[in-house]
Amino acid sequence: MAAGSRYGVTLKQLRELMENKELEGVQKVQDFGGVHEIARKLNTSEAAGLSGEKSDLEHRQDVFGSNTIPPKPPKTFLQLVWEALQDVTLIILQVAAVVSLALSFYKPPKGGGDIEEEEHSTDWIEGLAILLAVVIVVLVTAFNDWSKEKQFRGLQDRIEGEQTFSVIRSNTMTQVQVGEIVVGDIISVKYGDLLPADGLVMQSNDLKVDESSLTGESDQVKKGVACDPMVLSGTHIMEGSGKVLVTAVGVNSQAGIIFTLLGAAAEEIDEVEKKKKKVDVEEGVGNAHPNHTLPNSTPGKGGVPDSPEREIGGECGDEEKSVLQAKLTNLAIQIGYGGMAVSLITVIILSIRFSVDEFYYNGSDWNLYYINYYVKFVIIGVTVLVVAVPEGLPLAVTLSLAYSVKKMMADNNLVRHLDACETMGNATTICSDKTGTLTTNRMTVVQAYVCSHHYQPNRQDLPKIRDLPQHVGVLITQGIAVNSSYSSDVKSSAEPSGLPTQIGNKTECAMLGFVIDLGVDYRQLRKDMPDTRFKKVYTFNSARKSMSTIIPLDNGGFRVYTKGASEIVMKKCSFLVGEGGKIEAFTTAHQDRLVSTVIEPMAKDGLRTISIAYRDFVPGKADKNQVHYDSSTGDPNFENMGEDNVIANMTCFCVVGIEDPVRDEVPEAIKQCQRAGITVRMVTGDNINTARAIATKCGIIKPGDSFLAMDGEEFNTRVRDPETGEVKQELMDRVWPQLRVLARSQPKDKYNLVKGIIASRLTVNREVVAVTGDGTNDAPALKEADVGFAMGIAGTEVAKEASDIILTDDNFNSIVAAVMWGRNVYDSISKFLQFQLTVNIVAIIISFVGACVTSVSPLKAVQMLWINLIMDTLAALALATELPTPSLLDRSPYGRTASLVSPHMARSILSQAMYQLTVLLVMLFMGQKMLPDQVESYQDITLSSPPTHLFTIIFNTFLLMTLFNEVNCRKVHGEMNVFSGLFSNPIFYIIWIATLVSQILIVQFGGPVFSTAPLSAAQWGVCLGLAGGVLVWHQVGLLVGRGWLEWRKWR
Repeated sequence: MAAGSRYGVTLKQLRELMENKELEGVQKVQDFGGVHEIARKLNTSEAAGLSGEKSDLEHRQDVFGSNTIPPKPPKTFLQLVWEALQDVTLIILQVAAVVSLALSFYKPPKGGGDIEEEEHSTDWIEGLAILLAVVIVVLVTAFNDWSKEKQFRGLQDRIEGEQTFSVIRSNTMTQVQVGEIVVGDIISVKYGDLLPADGLVMQSNDLKVDESSLTGESDQVKKGVACDPMVLSGTHIMEGSGKVLVTAVGVNSQAGIIFTLLGAAAEEIDEVEKKKKKVDVEEGVGNAHPNHTLPNSTPGKGGVPDSPEREIGGECGDEEKSVLQAKLTNLAIQIGYGGMAVSLITVIILSIRFSVDEFYYNGSDWNLYYINYYVKFVIIGVTVLVVAVPEGLPLAVTLSLAYSVKKMMADNNLVRHLDACETMGNATTICSDKTGTLTTNRMTVVQAYVCSHHYQPNRQDLPKIRDLPQHVGVLITQGIAVNSSYSSDVKSSAEPSGLPTQIGNKTECAMLGFVIDLGVDYRQLRKDMPDTRFKKVYTFNSARKSMSTIIPLDNGGFRVYTKGASEIVMKKCSFLVGEGGKIEAFTTAHQDRLVSTVIEPMAKDGLRTISIAYRDFVPGKADKNQVHYDSSTGDPNFENMGEDNVIANMTCFCVVGIEDPVRDEVPEAIKQCQRAGITVRMVTGDNINTARAIATKCGIIKPGDSFLAMDGEEFNTRVRDPETGEVKQELMDRVWPQLRVLARSQPKDKYNLVKGIIASRLTVNREVVAVTGDGTNDAPALKEADVGFAMGIAGTEVAKEASDIILTDDNFNSIVAAVMWGRNVYDSISKFLQFQLTVNIVAIIISFVGACVTSVSPLKAVQMLWINLIMDTLAALALATELPTPSLLDRSPYGRTASLVSPHMARSILSQAMYQLTVLLVMLFMGQKMLPDQVESYQDITLSSPPTHLFTIIFNTFLLMTLFNEVNCRKVHGEMNVFSGLFSNPIFYIIWIATLVSQILIVQFGGPVFSTAPLSAAQWGVCLGLAGGVLVWHQVGLLVGRGWLEWRKWR
């Protein structure tokens, strides 16, 4: 290979190097001459990175591999067909088909003296019809799974295509797609990143990594050139920042090697998982988490493999079901059991009745010929069973969820766990972040307090660099430019009137914009002070709520810059830069005065306040706000001093107020949630005054409300036991119902709040909680919640991995859209359920009564194929693709324990079944009197009779009534106008019209194949008239139901 000629290290050597860790790893790196020597051998450098030339990148991919891991091959269509055939319902149908076909070709000898009955040569059609039913359901299911898998792979490819990472190329920090990272790249890593490749640490600022995804150990591992330089793909940066030299990518990384081994054992794992799938169908889980990932997900960022469970998990999970799916499975099995009981009773009654009539009253002797009759009775029983088994129900669920997931993408909801759709429809509480979700995350410094002067109220009133004392200008510009992540950047818009593009942390971008407004180029300041010169960095995290950077001074010594939440930074300050740039003592009284006159007014305007401070360590004579150290003993050992001692006695020189406007659409979205019975709570890291101001603008709280707004400290005081410090549920129950704003909160506070609301039993139905999160430490709360929303723009990879849905626009309005889609999924299932149960009840009873009274089922097995399978499949597609409407948000959530069949649905099902059964039974027993000379008497029809007009009219009327009832089932909440929005769903009316046309063709031209006799225009008029009565009867039922409710209220 060409590696030896161009590079000083081979692929094998790098792979072996990355297998070491800790001090052993340090020694192995030293054996190569150190990390910088390895970088030189790979023709790269820490400062400049790779050149980025296409030929060089392609050559590195050829030699060291690309940063992709081939996904697990998708299942073939035939594999999906085989899986569909494993369904219990279909197995019953398959057995019935084989029995029917076998018996149709068996002709026992007739008894002597028996009159030869003219038998049809089409007996085989019944068996073939059932077999065809199996084929259709299997093909539809397999095709649906195949298209769904293809869709999800497309979504996953889109996700991965959008994943980028900060890489240094041509001496410039740039965003590169993860799959295009190559060996030799220098990547910049920071808190919250998911590492995309294996590498060696070149620079570490308190870098700590969570390697539990590879090692299983939960402890954070400190990384550095001298302690443990190896970092691995798939691990999470939990603290700090640094630069990493990429040494292994894709299948050659440690995660890639593991993934390859998993792929080799995939078939064995599949077999084990199949054996574990026997689970109590009545069990369901509330959380939308384990094993609910998209099928056959491709590897994550940087080729990080999913766990074996996730890799194997189906679209709704193999071992755990959501609440809706558990209810549906249980209902389907109960219906199936009922159908089996009715079919068995039907066979027994027919057999006993025939035996008594033939052998007791008629005194006939036994003959093998009589087996024919018993076979017919079994086939009738199978027909009843075919009707009873609700094979359209799982199809409706699958179609509804798949359709919703696809459509939710357009509403900026990227669904990672399918059952999160349905769960979101039952949400009763949303715990939302403020920044970027309720606000625009377009931050701008609009006020500043510098040198005892408050520059307000707008951005136009901010000072220029010439207005400030020179040394104060240096402090502000350098303190912001240097003490920020170098990946944060503000780029001018290509449009003259356009807004600048903010890249990276938006708060830092706002402050960099302030430097630009002062008239200084912060990029030049960064070039003068590259991050390689930093002595130490205390990176921002949610516990620290500040960031500090220690840099060398040109005239000797070191300077510590700190920026962060105003009240936190000010507590660490003992001095203040006052009027004219003079250093003043910053007493407690002075601090209180600054808070009341500057910080609180800013916060009440909804501004985020950030304080900036500094502290100098000098080897020479120290001023009153400086620290002297003895240069003869070396530089100060900041590591041993500890952060609390380093970041102390600071000098505050600037306070800025950052505006982050509320999104225009948020107040209305909050109102929609409140109308829908959903409580919105804001959980933010901002101070209480800023949080309260923003919450008021959003409509979360209103002036005069008795709702609570508190900070994290007060929250913990109220919910924790004073003696043990543990969170107590009874204390939590006193707080959360009234709590609307939680400010200055830690991620642990958010987790405790979510957990406490879920665990509470104050409400009749357990609260269903959705929560948003963007930080790494939000992951526990995202996992604990029923539905976790991660921010697609501002969210860390750790947060996204812990979530159920990713908001691709970080907008609260998209959460409301998710609620609407979730309720629409539930309603779609309810619509189909109402339709399905009505068909089942009527078909079972008419088949049972008809068979027991006339010894012949009015509905033939081949007709059941059309009614029960084709109709159900088409109805599932038609009813599952209804678009959501804003009216879905005008009612409260159903609740976790609510029955799938609501009282209104039950009334509708029973009233429709009563009407349809009355029509069909009257037609069966009185049809000849109603239509004399047009139809036969039911008493004259036998098992061997050719297709009759009576049974054809019954079949046709039943199907048309079912078709018209499908229109009724579009509304499940008692709406009078069932035609509302009918033409907004072309899938529905196209399927409806196509079904009607198909029915006309079947009746008129089906003949013996469909057991139909052509009907006249008058007979069609009778069928349509009776079927149209379904719409009228539905309206009557609604009026009677409303009258009953009004009467009960009046009483």
